[in-house]
This record gives sequence, C-alpha cells and structure tokens, in this order.
Amino acid sequence: MRAEFAGRPVGQQPSPLSGKRIAFIGCGVMAEAMAAALLRTGSVSVHQLTGGEPNARRRQELVARLGLETVPDNAAAASEADLVVLSVKPQTLDAAMRDLAGRLRAEQVVLSIVAGATIERLQAGLRHERVVRSMPNTPAQIGYGATVWCPAPAVTAEDERLVRTVLEAMGLAIRVDNEDFVDMATALSGTGPAYVFLIMEALIDAGVHLGFSRSVAEQLVQQTILGSVLFAQETGKHPAELRNMVTTPGGTSAAALYEMERGGLRTVIARAVWAAYRRAKELGAGKPNGGPSDL
Repeated sequence: MRAEFAGRPVGQQPSPLSGKRIAFIGCGVMAEAMAAALLRTGSVSVHQLTGGEPNARRRQELVARLGLETVPDNAAAASEADLVVLSVKPQTLDAAMRDLAGRLRAEQVVLSIVAGATIERLQAGLRHERVVRSMPNTPAQIGYGATVWCPAPAVTAEDERLVRTVLEAMGLAIRVDNEDFVDMATALSGTGPAYVFLIMEALIDAGVHLGFSRSVAEQLVQQTILGSVLFAQETGKHPAELRNMVTTPGGTSAAALYEMERGGLRTVIARAVWAAYRRAKELGAGKPNGGPSDL
C-alpha cells in the first residue's frame, strides 16, 4: 500500500510537521530516503532539515542531491531539532549516542531506525526518555515502504502524530505497543526486500537458462511480481486461494509447485526469517559481529 498525499482541504488542521525541524544523525541511504520522501510529498521544506554526517564527501553528495544542510558534529545537528532521527549503522550506534547523551532537551523526540536497538538501550545510551523505535524498509525510497514503529511510554500523543507523519511520507506505517514486533518486522518486512530480490534473481537466471535475453527475462519477472502483488491487494484473497486459481491439475504450475515443495521452499523461507529475527535480537544485545546461529 502506498500512502496517498492529497492536498490539505480548506479548514483542515495544519500538518504536525509545520514549523518543525528534523535532524538526521547518520546520513546514509535510509536517512536520504526519508529526507527525499518528506521533500517529495511537500511535508517539509529543505530548510527544516539538517544532518549530522562525519564523511565530507557524503555531505557534499547530500547538498548536491537534496540541498540538505549537513554538519560533521552530531550534537550540533540535533541542537535545534524537534525530531532527531537516529539513522546510523548498528555498529556505530554507541558512538552516536555518546555524542548526544545529556545534550538533548526534554521535549525533543528521538526516532530510531537502527536495527535491533531496543528502547531501553536507546534511553540509557542517550539519557533521554522520549524515544520511538522503528524499522522501515528499502522501498521507502520510492514511497512504497513498510514501517513498524513503537513509542516509549514517555512519548506524547503530539509526538506520535509527528512521528506518524514522517513515517507515512515513506508509505505504510503500523504502530505497535510491544516492541518485540519491531524485531519481528525487521525479520519480515525490513529484511523482506532481500528475499524478494533473491527470488527475482533466481527467476531471471532461470529465464536466461531457458533462452530469453536477460533484458526480457528481467522485464517479465518484474512485471509478474508487481502484477501478482497488485492483484493480491485488489482481490483481498488469501495467497493460497490465489495460488489455487492459477494451478490447473496436471498443468505447468502444478509441476513447478511440486518441485518447490519437494525442495523445501517454505521451510527455507521460514528458517531465513527466524535467522533474521535472531540476528535482530543479537544486534539489540550489542553483538554487532555475532555469527549466524545454529538452527
């Protein structure tokens, strides 16, 4: 589902982002995607955004692409912000939190998109209570993202409206009360695009093996996956029902699905999701270099 961005009717309340400033601590791909989404939807002007980024080349790229003001100092970037987005890699989270610890005003809201970082860990590291934990995914870069988010008890209703508006600029945003669902979302929707891309790659390679050019195979696979998802959304039917609709007894789909089931496709996918979930838990426990767990 893509968020719709219709114009605001006359008399409607102003946007929660009106007059608010947002700082991104760590200006990697997801931070750029969030900033671009906010600018594309008209939710903010570029003057409401700033970033903390130590890499000079990256700062230059963001100025060139978005006009985004960036500074090398995280505390300076966050100083005037109403919403502080923690968008660093898990391996550099502790250093970023040390930069901000004790320097955030009580009314500032921190929105974390750091995989595995729990609310408790964020609050302790930042010495700050108003924290929201979230997990977006890469399709957020084009407005088709899926984000699950969970606020700490200290987060107010007004804070939540601010956060929701930011996240919905990237697509679907689902609020949960139990932050364990954020770890689950990390394994399912956060990591999910990687699963889809791997399946796409395998189908394209199979098409090339059959004799298609890679360009034609890519077009066919992309349109098939896109059309299948849109068809599922449009009909609202269970995937099993949709699968049965295209599976004729003794036909090509039946033959292909038999091989998938015999090869344990469902089991492999389930094991992959559980592995991602366990890894999210390891990251939350401060184990950035932990290896894969035994199954």
